[in-house]
Amino acid sequence: MKLKQRVVLLAILLVIFIFTKVFLIDNLDTSAANREDQRAFHRMMTGLRVELVPKLDHTLQSPWEIAAQWVVPREVYPEETPELGAIMHAMATKKIIKADVGYKGTQLKALLILEGGQKVVFKPKRYSRDYIVEGEPYAGYDRHNAEVAAFHLDRILGFRRAPLVVGRYVNLRTEIKPVATEQLLSTFLTVGNNTCFYGKCYYCRETEPACADGDTMEGSVTLWLPDVWPLQKHRHPWGRTYREGKLARWEYDESYCDAVKKTSPYDSGPRLLDIIDTAVFDYLIGNADRHHYESFQDDEGASMLILLDNAKSFGNPSLDERSILAPLYQCCIIRVSTWNRLNYLKNGVLKSALKSALAHDPISPVLSDFHLDAVDQRLLNVLATIKQCTDQFGMDAVLVEDRMPLSHL
Repeated sequence: MKLKQRVVLLAILLVIFIFTKVFLIDNLDTSAANREDQRAFHRMMTGLRVELVPKLDHTLQSPWEIAAQWVVPREVYPEETPELGAIMHAMATKKIIKADVGYKGTQLKALLILEGGQKVVFKPKRYSRDYIVEGEPYAGYDRHNAEVAAFHLDRILGFRRAPLVVGRYVNLRTEIKPVATEQLLSTFLTVGNNTCFYGKCYYCRETEPACADGDTMEGSVTLWLPDVWPLQKHRHPWGRTYREGKLARWEYDESYCDAVKKTSPYDSGPRLLDIIDTAVFDYLIGNADRHHYESFQDDEGASMLILLDNAKSFGNPSLDERSILAPLYQCCIIRVSTWNRLNYLKNGVLKSALKSALAHDPISPVLSDFHLDAVDQRLLNVLATIKQCTDQFGMDAVLVEDRMPLSHL
């Protein structure tokens, strides 16, 4: 064979090799990842309904120890959680041994310590299920049921970045007042035949207390993250100004994401993609109030964005605040795994899954059907926004492969 023919043959073989690598092997890798996403979705759906049971099988550990061991830099709880029902049962029933005013913030809450030394945050009921909060998308009091629903949506989306939340009824007279600190006790009052308290916070007023039905108050209980994982607070790059007539830069600069990508911790690591995931999450629940967020300290951008304080959600089912999606439609990137999960939840699956997940909560029904329908509609809006990005920039540019190994050793 002449040298020229050999060179041509080698060139053809090289092209065939490259084609095989790029189009076959890479596609096999992608297909394998997609199949794993599908398997993960089916595992989630199988374990969706969590029955609150008092017994922990096959362990001598307390529910608090198990929940603390679950926490790692990229997850608050693992994918498979057979002990979840027992932990949530403990959160909803364990004796309250101390009650105090809540940690710093703008909204009313109480800090409770349950038997075994576990701290939880109690947020009281303020609205009936069918009450519609009018005005700005961040208006109104915190909604305790929103915390419960947001936690289960976090499970459904496969993020696993929200602390555990469960509904609970407490008797203010027999469970709270006998163990309350003087600071909390001084905020109790009686309105008609109802026991009330107004706590201590930026917007807490004696004229605007939260009132029980008689002595029994409905609320949500959020599990405090372990002290070995101290939190670091960050200003959200797409936060609002909350000042009339003054826009944040992202509200008028369509190239704002380019500037964000040049600043730490968004210039490398998973944080920007976490911001995008959070925008999808917040849009689905109608939360336009994430002006700050928390991660674990000294993480150098590697820790997850923790989905704390989701109570400014599910206020108005008729309001779809598209600006919450600004990180998505300005950056036009999203994790492949998130995109896959959203597609699996189309055609009414999300509504059905969320309704099923909430069915066993002590304060069920947690959401009205109007809010469940709204979540389904918002999902379609999210997918339409992603399609606009892929139509403009192509699938390869928009869908980002970012699968980080998660360890619970």
